[in-house]
Amino acid sequence: MNDTFLNGRTALVTGSTSGIGLAIAKALAAAGAQVAINGLGSAEQIEHAIVGVNAAGSGGARHFGADLRDANAIEAMMAELANWSRGGVDLLVNNAGIQHAVPLHEMPVAKWNDIIAINLSSAFHTMRLALPAMAQRGFGRVINIASVHGLVASKDKAPYVASKFGIVGMSKVAALEYAAQGSRDSGGITVNCICPGWVETPLIEPQIEARMHGGSRDDGVRALLAEKQPSLRMSLPEEIASLAVFLCRREAHNITGTAMPVDGGWTAQ
Repeated sequence: MNDTFLNGRTALVTGSTSGIGLAIAKALAAAGAQVAINGLGSAEQIEHAIVGVNAAGSGGARHFGADLRDANAIEAMMAELANWSRGGVDLLVNNAGIQHAVPLHEMPVAKWNDIIAINLSSAFHTMRLALPAMAQRGFGRVINIASVHGLVASKDKAPYVASKFGIVGMSKVAALEYAAQGSRDSGGITVNCICPGWVETPLIEPQIEARMHGGSRDDGVRALLAEKQPSLRMSLPEEIASLAVFLCRREAHNITGTAMPVDGGWTAQ
């Protein structure tokens, strides 16, 4: 029997039409939550995501299509969510993110603006709009999917690294501001970051294939990870999702303000 400890709770997962975000949305639905997804994609991809989330849980998932670069669109989405959820989301997962890798002096200004807006500013807006209602209820979970690049840097990723360091710092501030809200019994308000290293998604398949050099896929994975991730194995999106679900448990009420690396030893070096 599934442990549906999130029955009666509503979750918003941004960037959840694929990858890590979709895995988290499915896992929260399986734990009993009503899930709102947000993200880009064709009508078919969005429908596929909704069907998958509904199949994992008890149904009722809905897509909210706000452009996360637009603060007004986020405000409208959060107001609509407050009506849909009868008071506001209980579980907020800021997962949406984009990347553009070139040297700093070659970074287009428009790319900088979009990456900061989607990776960092959108989380600020969802958090400022969701946290007060969480505090009133005495329970809330904010889980920001940062990155190992919120803890260490890599070249050619200036806006991405800046956004991820920023979301780690912002999460610590919010965790401090809401730490005393609620109680052990109610579950309290917690704000944490998960910081994945390499995660196995379709987007990185071309990089794996480029490093196989006639060998196996495992050879390509090890070659790709050798420079950074000592475990030489990637995480699965479902493994990141399992950590997110644990952080939503009442027993996790004193886990707040953390940035949890899931990086095979990358940041231990």
